[in-house]
Amino acid sequence: MAILAVLALLFAAIFAVCCVLLGAFIGSLLYMVVLHHRLKDAGLRREEMLLSTPLPADADLPHVVVQIPSFNEGSVVRRGAESAAALDWPRDKLHIQLLDDSTDETADMVRTVAAELRAKGFDVVALQRTDRSGYKGGALHEAMQKTPHDFFAIFDVDYVPPTDFLRVCMRPFFAEPHTAFVQARFDFLNPYENTLTEMQMVTLDAHLGIEQATRCWAGHPLPFNGTCGIWQRAAIDAGGGWKGDTVTEDLDLTYRGWVKGWRALFLTSVGVPGELPADTKTWLRQQQRWQDGFRHVSFRMVPEILKSRDITPSAKVAALLHLCMALNQPVLLVGVVSGLLAALLAPKLIPLLLMLFVITVVWVLICATTFLRAGHNFIRGGEIPPLAFGLVLLRFAGGQVATVVRSLGVHIGKAFSKPKPVVFDRTPKKGV
Repeated sequence: MAILAVLALLFAAIFAVCCVLLGAFIGSLLYMVVLHHRLKDAGLRREEMLLSTPLPADADLPHVVVQIPSFNEGSVVRRGAESAAALDWPRDKLHIQLLDDSTDETADMVRTVAAELRAKGFDVVALQRTDRSGYKGGALHEAMQKTPHDFFAIFDVDYVPPTDFLRVCMRPFFAEPHTAFVQARFDFLNPYENTLTEMQMVTLDAHLGIEQATRCWAGHPLPFNGTCGIWQRAAIDAGGGWKGDTVTEDLDLTYRGWVKGWRALFLTSVGVPGELPADTKTWLRQQQRWQDGFRHVSFRMVPEILKSRDITPSAKVAALLHLCMALNQPVLLVGVVSGLLAALLAPKLIPLLLMLFVITVVWVLICATTFLRAGHNFIRGGEIPPLAFGLVLLRFAGGQVATVVRSLGVHIGKAFSKPKPVVFDRTPKKGV
């Protein structure tokens, strides 16, 4: 009995630690909201100043390579390529690379679209690989080696940049030449297609409008979002180039470049619409890939950040808080299991365990609600009324539970099967 009592206390202690960690992780979102309000005015003024930087005459503008990765996404290939060709930039300095790893009829479509645009005078090339080695990161790396130019605008194939995207987003590079990349904000082609896409819109607006904007304004590490941004070659090379050994090649390169001293810019005023997954199965697979990739990068970069002598202590704390968000799901799973075991072994602990659970849930709800509403108000001006927004919050909570349940199933499956190589599971697009 004594052993059982000790085990119960041990599991209860683990449960309490997990509650504190979850509270700290989620509390960081509330901190970002406070910091956002404190820095917003100065941050927006700086953005306005950078975007007012005059461009050189057309003859003196740099060459820009537009890279559009695709994999079996024939429904959106034409639209993506034609959107790139419509960008307002000198024709002789605009180069388009269609990076296609498709294994279906998309491959033929890519070649056809490239040929049609070339016939109209555009420099468009279809770079098609017979294997997906390195996945998106591998495709970007190989494509870079095929051009001598220094600026790379990257768009996932379903995104439709406005025609003035380059005219706007290239300006900060002339104001601050050591900028690694300029990241535009996602907008959405189908935010109200159904309740799932509406929930994603709210979630991503908070991520972009609160997290990304505030990190930029505060000088914290600013992760590249994988699309709708412009990189310069020197920053990519400094970070060691694109790599395909993680499923979040964007976050990976961001941190490798940041450790080398490169910083980035997030633009709140430039939106690029793209397609949100409209079915739950596709969305859950996307969330799993993002979670897995976040953990891959965290394990790789945390030691590099800790041992760096060039990063200030406050910047290290900001980076570690960001990367530790990858531990949300593992900590939650450990906490739930530990709490249940403690309750089974020592029923007398149930009131205490329930109190800790309720406090944690209430805190999480307060932080998440404040964070999501602040992002929605900042980006959309609060267009969803409070009552309807409450329903969005319920769907958000349900989505988080679903991702945890799916993640648990994935990890249990991995525990009882042979290790498998990392697979980049692209999110399919319908072409809305």
